[in-house]
Amino acid sequence: QVQLKESGGGSVQAGGSLTLSCAISGRNRVTYDLGWFRHAPGKEREFVAHIRWTEGTTYYSDSAKGRFTVSRDNTENVHLQITDLKPEDTAVYYCAATRATLRLPYLYNAVAYDIWGQGTLVIVSS
Repeated sequence: QVQLKESGGGSVQAGGSLTLSCAISGRNRVTYDLGWFRHAPGKEREFVAHIRWTEGTTYYSDSAKGRFTVSRDNTENVHLQITDLKPEDTAVYYCAATRATLRLPYLYNAVAYDIWGQGTLVIVSS
């Protein structure tokens, strides 16, 4: 059974950087594409980024372009680097996995992802 576990959240001042990680376990050589979403207080869950596991193609929301970078390493981990953090980046960040090769615009949609982690909280103070 595939499980996802996020880490790397915390409290940071505006202008700082964080790298969130998503550890994937139980994949058993099955390919999953990964997405990052965030849920800020009082707002709907929002797509942030997506990475195709095999070729590494990445996709970003318009608000994430330029400050967010999604990547994977040679182990079972996907990372989300966030630079120049802003108070509006305060949210719980989730990684999510799908076995499907999602095309635009479906990969923006949370319901297209089958498996979710517990989330990691990022708080950005001004």
